[in-house]
Amino acid sequence: MNNGWYHFFKYVLIGPWLRLWNRPFTEGLGNVPEQGAAMIVSNHQAVMDSFYLPLVCSRQFTFPAKKEYFTGKGIVGSLQRFFFTSVGQVPIDRKAKGAGGALVDTAKSVFARGDLLGIYPEGTRSPDGRVYRGRTGMARIAMETDVPVIPVAMINVAKANPIGTWIPRPVKVGVRFGTPVSPHEWARNRGLDPKEHQTMREFTDFIMHELAELTGVEYVDHYASEVKESLAAGNGYPEGAEPNQT
Repeated sequence: MNNGWYHFFKYVLIGPWLRLWNRPFTEGLGNVPEQGAAMIVSNHQAVMDSFYLPLVCSRQFTFPAKKEYFTGKGIVGSLQRFFFTSVGQVPIDRKAKGAGGALVDTAKSVFARGDLLGIYPEGTRSPDGRVYRGRTGMARIAMETDVPVIPVAMINVAKANPIGTWIPRPVKVGVRFGTPVSPHEWARNRGLDPKEHQTMREFTDFIMHELAELTGVEYVDHYASEVKESLAAGNGYPEGAEPNQT
């Protein structure tokens, strides 16, 4: 993929400023193949994850994005819609029936072009910077396509772009790329059938623990969306999801 607007935002309008402002560092960037399809699987700390991750990688990404980014009204909504559309991102209705199949179809079209797909298995931003339980859509894509899966840790992005903020703070951020994983080889080594749902659940859990280790934070075996709902309702953290105070 060679999108003109994507390159304009990355190399002219936004990218140079972010490089000066947040001084992003990378580790393991060589784990991203120079060509060919692959899935970049990242923890999700902030909206700016989708800026810093493509910024440090020479290849273009396609991210499935929630449909609300493409349906906003007014000036802000129009600008948001223009930005996400112009850089080649694709809308996904996460609540619609058949959303999982639509995500797989989108991924297959990206891989057919030999491109990179970026995905956040947590499904929403972490409420506190920890890595939460992943949704199995990522593993379904992995097992159906057998493209390399590269875990990626976003570091300090929540500090640079806390939830509710628009302008990033001058915090140094990092992007750490892990070792690529071959989904079918991973399943074979464990005596698992790539077509079974349990395999997808176990593969998702494996990748999420890899992300927690790469990021250097605690793994939480709860869905981030459910934790955020509990916090918003004033009920605090669900039992077992409380941050470690030690």
